Parts: sequence; structure tokens; C-alpha cells
Amino acid sequence: MRKKFHTQIVLPAFSFLMILGVSCNRNNSEVTKDVEQRSKSLDTIYTEKEPEPEPELIVNYSIDSLATAVLVDSFKTKYDDHQKAIIYALNRIDASRVRPKTNLVIPDTLLADLNSYAPFPKNLDILNSIPKTVLIAQRIQAFALFENGKLVKWGPISSGKRKTPTPNGLHYGNYKAKQKISTVNDAWKLPYYFNFMNFEGVGVHQYSLPGYPASHACVRLYMDDAQYIYDWAKQWELNPTGQKVVKKGTPFMVFGTYDYKSDAPWRQLANDRLNNDLIDEEIATLKDYASQYDDYIKTTQPSDDLDKELSLSEGTVVTYN
Repeated sequence: MRKKFHTQIVLPAFSFLMILGVSCNRNNSEVTKDVEQRSKSLDTIYTEKEPEPEPELIVNYSIDSLATAVLVDSFKTKYDDHQKAIIYALNRIDASRVRPKTNLVIPDTLLADLNSYAPFPKNLDILNSIPKTVLIAQRIQAFALFENGKLVKWGPISSGKRKTPTPNGLHYGNYKAKQKISTVNDAWKLPYYFNFMNFEGVGVHQYSLPGYPASHACVRLYMDDAQYIYDWAKQWELNPTGQKVVKKGTPFMVFGTYDYKSDAPWRQLANDRLNNDLIDEEIATLKDYASQYDDYIKTTQPSDDLDKELSLSEGTVVTYN
């Protein structure tokens, strides 16, 4: 019995040594190949797949005609406050403008973020070199804020009416005030005023939005938007005497032309959901503005700007609404 017991122990040990010997006789290339294959198998098992991009949400629009006071009341009870705020912004109006005989464009999907309905691209490569840019699109009555070409925020505006249009062009942020009294009419109180054309007295600020261009050349905004731009954009930098521009502020790019003969562009979304997107002509204008900005940066500061004396006294600073 004891002999048999020892035989059972020795034979497995001997077999193990034989197998080990065979394994040790394998050349290095075979071992390396085996390890690589096992590693690939493990990578296949444990490597997580990259998530697929979410499909673009397609939003369609319709027109809701609030012909009567009953329909107005029905509209106001149908949507919550945040949803109504989205609808008002899409229609470029204040809440007080919703009255009988009002036509509103309504999206078929109401999302939490207004940026989901932006008529501006999420990325605008031609603005990549600019830290901060304010776009003011007069055709679609909207502003947008970009940081190095990435959309940060957009919202509705009311720019200059037909007789007093907001001047198109590449402008720069000058001075700002938490509240400005217009020099044209002292009854016009303008919260979160940010001037971008000093001698013309043109800037952005909070004021009523009626759903069409109505100002005296300035760009009207919602209160929240005016405050955001007030905090976000940069002013000019002046020399110690306050009479010369040392560095220009954030660029304000004003472009496009509002068509007074046609229905408002946003109401045309019911027929073409892409109707408010920037058109080729507008992109070309912005590209030209961006090129002008790049030239300004390359030359640090044009000499004619340095030599231009600017007075900040009340007598020369003009403010409209």
C-alpha cells in the first residue's frame, strides 16, 4: 500500500516536470506571440466602446393665432412660465405683448435650454481667434455671444427702426453703466447700458421688445440678457487722463438687414424651420469683420485711434434707446 501511495505522488510530479520542460523549450518569439494574442483578447473584452453621438433633434414650428381673449387665456394656462419664456423669446416679444389677434410661432418640442433653438451655429470657426464676440443679427432680430468660436448664449433683440437704423459694422465695447438716462429723452431709463459707438450714442441695454425693430438706433434686450452682456463683455481701456483709447473692448459685430416688406423671419419658421439660420452673405460679412479684427490685433492698435482724443463728459456722450 505504501509503495502504491508513493507511485501516485511521483508520477504526477514527473508529468508536471515534463510539461514544464516542453514549455521552457519554446522559443521567445512563440511566447511573445502568445502573450500578444492574449492581450488583444483581453482588450476586446474590457475596452468600452465610445458612445455614439446623439442624433440631432429636429424641431418643427407652427403658428398659433390667438384671435380672442379666451384663446390668450388658454395659451397662458397651457404652458408653464419657463415654456412661455421660450415662446416669447422665439417671437422677440415681452410677455405684455401677448394680446388678442397675436400670432405666435410655437415649437413642437419645448426644451429647457433656449440655446436648443439658436439660429446661430454652435461653432463658428471664423471667430475662433477672438476670445469674445457679440453678434447682432438685424435680419433675424437676435444677438449671440461667442467665446473662441463657441456659442455661449443667444436671445431676441429690437434694433433700430427704419428711420433710425442701428449702423452695421465692426464696433467695439466702450463704456458701460448699470443705468443710463438717455440724452434725447430723460424719461428713457436704460438698465445695463453697454455702449459700442461712443459719438453716435449707440449701445445695448434693457428695454421693451415689441417683436420688430423699434429703437432709436440702440439694441434693446431682455433684462437678463442685458445684465449678462454687461458682466460678460469687456470695456475699452483708456490712458490715465481718460482721453485716449489704449485698448479696444469686446468686438460687437452688427450685420444683416431687416425686411419690412415680409412677415417676420421667425414666423416663417412654420414653413421653413431653417429660415432663421445665417445665410451665406451674412457669413461672408462676419468673415470680413473677423479679418479686420485680426488685422487690428496684429498691429496692436492703429495710430489714428491712439491719436484720437475722446471726451467722456456728459456733453459729448450721446445715448438713445
